[in-house]
Amino acid sequence: MARFANVEVPADKQIQIALTYVYGIGPKFAADILHGAKVDPTKRTKDLTEAEEKKIRDIIDANYVVEGDLHRVVTNNVKRLKDIGTYRGLRHKLNLPVRGQRTRTNGRTKRGKRIAVGGSQPKAASKT
Repeated sequence: MARFANVEVPADKQIQIALTYVYGIGPKFAADILHGAKVDPTKRTKDLTEAEEKKIRDIIDANYVVEGDLHRVVTNNVKRLKDIGTYRGLRHKLNLPVRGQRTRTNGRTKRGKRIAVGGSQPKAASKT
C-alpha cells in the first residue's frame, strides 16, 4: 500500500479515487495532482512506480495543506469564531447547525440522539 501525507491509501483502487482518502484532497484536487505529476488517473495504486509515487508525494507536500495541518487550521478557525462571539461561533458552542438549516424539525445529525422528556412512560403501580 502506498502512503501519501502519512495515510495508507487502498492498493486496489484507481489512484484518482485512492488519493481522496487523504483528508483535504477531494476529486478535483486529486485530478489536479495527477495531471501535475503526469500520472494516468485510471492506474491502480499498486501499479505505480516509485518515481510516480515520489512525484505525487512532492506535489502534495509542496502545494496542499492536508491531514493534521488542515485539521489544526479548521479547529483554530472555529475557535476564533467562538472567541470573538460571532453568531456562527455561538452556533458552534451550542452544538447547533451553523449554516442556516432549520431546527424545528430535523437537525438531528448535529444535535444528537433524542432525549425523552417526562410523561412518556406509564407510571409503575405502587403498593399502598
